[in-house]
Amino acid sequence: MLGGLETVVQVLAAEWSRMGHAVTVVTGAPNSEPDTFPFQVLRGAGFLDIAQAVRAGDVFVHANVSLWGFLPWLFCGLRRPVWVATHHGWYEDFGRPVTVLNRLKKWLCRFAAANISVSRSVDQFLGVNGHVIPNPYDSRQFRRLEEVPKTQDLVFLGRLVSDKGVDVLIQALALLRDQGHRPRLTIIGSGPERGPLEQLAVQCQVMDQITFTGAQSGEQLVRLLNEHRILVVPSRWNEPFGVVALEGIACGCWVVGSSGGGLPEAIGPCGSTFANGNERELAHALMECLGRVCSADAHRVLSASHLERHEASFVAQAYVHVFNAVARH
Repeated sequence: MLGGLETVVQVLAAEWSRMGHAVTVVTGAPNSEPDTFPFQVLRGAGFLDIAQAVRAGDVFVHANVSLWGFLPWLFCGLRRPVWVATHHGWYEDFGRPVTVLNRLKKWLCRFAAANISVSRSVDQFLGVNGHVIPNPYDSRQFRRLEEVPKTQDLVFLGRLVSDKGVDVLIQALALLRDQGHRPRLTIIGSGPERGPLEQLAVQCQVMDQITFTGAQSGEQLVRLLNEHRILVVPSRWNEPFGVVALEGIACGCWVVGSSGGGLPEAIGPCGSTFANGNERELAHALMECLGRVCSADAHRVLSASHLERHEASFVAQAYVHVFNAVARH
């Protein structure tokens, strides 16, 4: 399962390639299979190879500032391309002291030709006074399958790690059970917390309401999302954005998500929020959403304009406008 940043980079790089731009993605991530992307991928390269790839471009799009990416650009000297920093996170581990490295990353942002944040929340936190361009989703994959009836209640999609708050969702499910409500929950994803989450579900006496599917992808994932009425994004931490909300909305789901960070911007008019980590507020939000009678037509109307500005072509063009503006200076 690709993470949010990897998914966004893949979608944007593919769209820029379709627009006729030559795109090279530099990454340290390995791939056991041959790359079949419509753009060049440079994997596991050394410093000099990265610097050469950066120097060959007109614009260096730096997805989340790191010294690993900044130093090769600096090494290019007078032949450096325009540096555009894109911010998909906070450069800070909340609840922990801010490191010197993270302070350095935020300081370096002031030297970028342009700063692009994925949400207003990230832009305000960083204080870079940059552009806000929300993330895209893959509309070719995630879409409503009209032939698939929505027979299931709740679905979670993501890595099973503590930050994602699945434990909060299970506890909310237990609260609903105590009130006489027993919605079913499908948990899609894998991760180190699966065992502890299964144990928690047993302790809360809701295991019979939950299906763990493991990681899913492709059309099987799209079909699963289409079968459900509500996507739950119960993150404990402040999500910088939350592409998963767009994927659920595109598949006809209403979204209930935590209110911190940029996630409410991703949800837009297609759902509701609750305070991070608060299982009682989540239970109340789920009960309201489950009890609300909303037609498919209502969802279609609300989601259409919201999803339009997150179409890959729309977002990719917004980036290109910024590139063109800074390249002229």
